[in-house]
Amino acid sequence: MPQKQTPNYMFALIVVFIVCFLIGFITTMNNSMIAFCSEAFNLTAQQGQYVNTAFYGAYLLAIPFAMLMSKIGYKGTLILGLAVAGVGFVINSFGINAAIAANANVYIVFLLSMCLVAMGVVMLQNVANPYVMVLGSPEKGAFRMTLSQALNSVATTVAPLFITYVIINGKTPAPEYVPGPFMGLGIFTIIICLILVFLKLPKIDEGAQAEEAGGEKKQYKSSVFKYTHVWLGALGIFMYMGVEIGVPSMLPYRFQLLHPEMDSAALAALATTYLAYYWGGMMVGRFVGAGILTKFEPRKLLTACLCLGAACIALSLILASSMAGVWCMLAAGLFHSVMWPLIFNLGLQELGPHTKAATGVINTGVIGAAILMPVMGTMVDAMGVIIAMCFMFVFYAYIIWFCNWGSKIGISVK
Repeated sequence: MPQKQTPNYMFALIVVFIVCFLIGFITTMNNSMIAFCSEAFNLTAQQGQYVNTAFYGAYLLAIPFAMLMSKIGYKGTLILGLAVAGVGFVINSFGINAAIAANANVYIVFLLSMCLVAMGVVMLQNVANPYVMVLGSPEKGAFRMTLSQALNSVATTVAPLFITYVIINGKTPAPEYVPGPFMGLGIFTIIICLILVFLKLPKIDEGAQAEEAGGEKKQYKSSVFKYTHVWLGALGIFMYMGVEIGVPSMLPYRFQLLHPEMDSAALAALATTYLAYYWGGMMVGRFVGAGILTKFEPRKLLTACLCLGAACIALSLILASSMAGVWCMLAAGLFHSVMWPLIFNLGLQELGPHTKAATGVINTGVIGAAILMPVMGTMVDAMGVIIAMCFMFVFYAYIIWFCNWGSKIGISVK
């Protein structure tokens, strides 16, 4: 009897990797807009963090969108997510121009339209993570997810440069510089959506695939909500957002501490430029991490990176009065690089047919950026950036616990 031919998922993986690039670009561009918006709209530190609240707050819809994905499939969700994000950018462009003409509150228009863009990104995020996990053998799932995040990091490195050289471009930040570039992003996203409509992607049965890989029929619980490690994984992503987004969000205030004589426009441009080093470190770390994962166990790699990332932040606070402290802060990106895919991978272990639903639960944790960043912004206003950054050690501690203990609760570990 001839052996069953192993499916070739290379084309589908390429499509998902392109989507991961777009997710990274949009997400990082949004975060990189904080310094721009703070200057353009004359905001306090807390008000500036509402950019994160508007964007990451959309992840409250991650579970409903995951249920929708179970109905319309991976491809349908990809198409819908791209369409919603593209339309959000177009509305942002028209809305800002209209608000400027009507002398209305432009910042509110910007936040609402970015929330719509974020809804599309949530759908894409829901698809990308489980799709990468199931497009191949379960044993290589962490490797594929880390590789996809490496490509995502290429986009996160480019995004701050887009803000610096396309939107700001040496000018004092102002709302009227946003509509043109955002319209271009909207048209680009919609074109990708239309192309995807005509492409054929494979349909995946996660339950059957898991049984084939294990060589035996597995028994699964009746609901994804009964898997404790999924909920703890969602909390892990919640805490991780305070780590990943905490560095770029606090960076403008670190430069303000070092250069109190500089005006806010110059500080915004300086911080945005240096962000490329942080996201670049994450890009390098993810490519290196993908290679390391072929030889080392994911839990050990994640634990090591958490300890080294925390050490970078600690050293940054010790050297707070010098530029060396800023470089230590940026260097943390190298170790933050593999955290997202490895936390996500641990939360998706041994779920079979519940994989789609679980990704919605875990993605809900991204609201951590919407909640934690305004809290840290309030702490900056009240007690200063150094005290606010000390809060990050709580995030590291929880993720270390989840990696080594919490992710094993409720599942069998080989």
